[in-house]
Amino acid sequence: MKNNTIDKNKTKNVYQFKITLKEIKPPIWRRIIVPETYSFWDLHVAIQDSMGWTDTHLHGFEINFPRSKLIVSIGIPDEDEPEGEQEIVPGWKVKIKEFFTLENNTANYIYDYGDYWQHKVQLEKIIPAEKGLTYPVCIVGKRACPPEDCGGSFGYEEIVNGTSEFQKEYGDYDPEYFDTDDIYFGDPAERLKSILQ
Repeated sequence: MKNNTIDKNKTKNVYQFKITLKEIKPPIWRRIIVPETYSFWDLHVAIQDSMGWTDTHLHGFEINFPRSKLIVSIGIPDEDEPEGEQEIVPGWKVKIKEFFTLENNTANYIYDYGDYWQHKVQLEKIIPAEKGLTYPVCIVGKRACPPEDCGGSFGYEEIVNGTSEFQKEYGDYDPEYFDTDDIYFGDPAERLKSILQ
């Protein structure tokens, strides 16, 4: 596994998450460990990189606020959002530890509002950081991420079954393949800089 991130803030604890793509059987999932200092933006980048997405579409988290249990939307705010729509909190301004607790341990993560890939993000445990280990890290997972822009879970099913009208485009796609050594974790700060320019 390759890693382009450095935890500049020495982290005392790390959060272990299981990321599972909803509506897909057998399941496609990853288990990742990230620093407690991470923002939701940082977590988004770790999810993208560990799953195998290309981060070319919008995303968002939906999670209960621990004290009020109101659902909060976290992602990239839309300046053209109509008045009265639910406000989207910028992911880079909110730390995961402000929302994720062992009691409030689940969020919905949506990627690509066209194909509408929903992921269950579940905090499994909070553990001490291992000395000398650079985070994030993906420790295990199963199955390949669906191809981008394949038409959501329905289009994905057609590709796996060999019935897609675009089958030639996905000829070398192996839905069973996954190897943690293929994961490259990019720098969340660099990626954020590129979208805010």
